[in-house]
Amino acid sequence: MKIRAIFLLCLAILFAMTPLMLPGFDGYDPEDFPVQILRPAVQPAGYAFSIWLLIYAALILHAGFGLLARDMDPVWDRPRGLLMAAMVCGILWVAFAEDLPVVATIVILTMLAGLLAALRQTSAAQDRLWLMAPVALFAGWVTAAAGAATGVTLAGLGWLSDTAAAVAMILAVLVLAAAVQWRLGRVPEYGAAVIWALIGIVAANWGLNATVAWLALAGAAVMLAVTLLAAARGRAA
Repeated sequence: MKIRAIFLLCLAILFAMTPLMLPGFDGYDPEDFPVQILRPAVQPAGYAFSIWLLIYAALILHAGFGLLARDMDPVWDRPRGLLMAAMVCGILWVAFAEDLPVVATIVILTMLAGLLAALRQTSAAQDRLWLMAPVALFAGWVTAAAGAATGVTLAGLGWLSDTAAAVAMILAVLVLAAAVQWRLGRVPEYGAAVIWALIGIVAANWGLNATVAWLALAGAAVMLAVTLLAAARGRAA
């Protein structure tokens, strides 16, 4: 167990250093797609990506606390493998995103599947802040990011229009995120990350694409309601 805790901390630090290794990275290059869309509607405004700073810090604190205080705890050890796999996928996503966006989209969907599985295994209520909250924050943002990446890919390949891809992915993310949040109960970090992404989509499309902006705003309101209701349900349980 201890060696896995050590590996998780090292990988969390490496994961946080990824932007430093690729300082010019700015996501998918429109020129890599048959249909070039300079500003995909499903993509949040640039400021929204600052949440990664919080995610990196939370993951390092999670891994550090786990190594120092919970290195031999089986509850903490259970999600470590999946969490490490998700971080490796995150590093690979950055490596593939600029030149191989379709491959990168498959990678981020795999990353999401691993994170949701890891989140299911973080069930120690007494360590909710240290164990579950960082993973939930990470999983919430990747839920939205996977939807955005898929939307950009669908529109870029010409399978859907830019607006149709954004609408489809906002609805898909909302259905998945609401179901996950309802199951989690008192873990608002997951819902908060999804809401942050949806508000970022509103900001990016306000005054440019009313359909996407209003749908994302409605989605954020629905997600907020689900998060609050799930928390109330968790307290009552």
